[in-house]
Formats: sequence, C-alpha cells, structure tokens
Amino acid sequence: MTKKILSEEIIFAGFGGQGVLSMGMVLAYAGMIEDKEVCWMPSYGPEMRGGTANCIVIVSDESISSPIVTKFDTAVVLNQPSLDKFEKAVKPGGLLIYDSTNIINLPTREDIKIVPVAASSEAVKMENKRIMNMIVLGSLLGMKELVKIETVIEALRKVLPERHHKLLPLNEKAIRRGMELAQSAATVEAEQ
Repeated sequence: MTKKILSEEIIFAGFGGQGVLSMGMVLAYAGMIEDKEVCWMPSYGPEMRGGTANCIVIVSDESISSPIVTKFDTAVVLNQPSLDKFEKAVKPGGLLIYDSTNIINLPTREDIKIVPVAASSEAVKMENKRIMNMIVLGSLLGMKELVKIETVIEALRKVLPERHHKLLPLNEKAIRRGMELAQSAATVEAEQ
C-alpha cells in the first residue's frame, strides 16, 4: 500500500490582533520540525490591530513549486470580511473553518465542508481571549492530520517569546479544546 502524500494549501485570515499570522507561523514551524516542506507567507494592512491580516501556509511532503496560491484546500477565517473574501477561494471538496462567534452572514457553499467553531466565546469561557487563535488552530488539526499536536506544542515553544512560556499549558489546552469543538461540529453536520 502506498503512503498518501500530504500537500495542503491553507489561508488563515482575520483582523490584525487576532493571532492570524501566529497561527500560520506555529503550523509552519511544526511542519519544519517534522521535516516537511513548508511555506509561510504573511499579508497585512498598515494597521497593527483592526486592519486585515492573512497568511498562506503550505505544508507538503514534496517540494513546493510556488508560494503564490489563489485557491486553497482549507480556509480558516476569523471575521466576516475574511469569510466574504475567501469562501469562494476554497477548492471544491475543500474545508472552511470559521469562528462562528464573529460571523453574521453564514457561508453558503455546498461543495465544501464547513465547520463552525465558537472560538471567541470558548476563549472567554477559558478566561483568556488571546487563546482564541489556538482554539481555531486546534480545530484545523482536529479536521486534518497535518502535524502531530506534540510537534505544535514544540513549535509554540519556539514561536512564543520566553516570557510567555508560562502560557504554554493554557495554549495546549486551547488547541486540544479546538480539536474537540471541530470534531463535534463536524459530527453534527454529518448527522444533518
């Protein structure tokens, strides 16, 4: 039996300050730790917070021919403008994960898998709004086996400044909670 080759093109998108670029960076680092080919390409407006931000991440078992991608296997969106912009950029049969707490006009496509995750409200329940992005990253990992969760925790250790390492256990808890939320949302969708 031949091993299936991994090649995943992902867009993470939201407002600046939501941790969009960090999500992508952590995933890219985790891919590097696992000796995968990776690409992380950020894009953001001039505003530090409140402007739009997105990043393209490619994780592959093979060489990446180009970091420029216009159609994605997966879109992870954290706000309405990003959903409006990137829903149509998901390849047919692809995956769209969105923070349902911040979306008013729901996605409408029927040719992709759509997974709503109430990440912002879950972060409030976990008493730290800043972990919302790790809940969403966990949701992605719950839907697609791109890298091992242990590798993501190791990547977080490299990405987070040392002064924030005390937050690693909370971030791991957020990632694991996101995995649970995505899997239960996908189960509910499958039953409908």
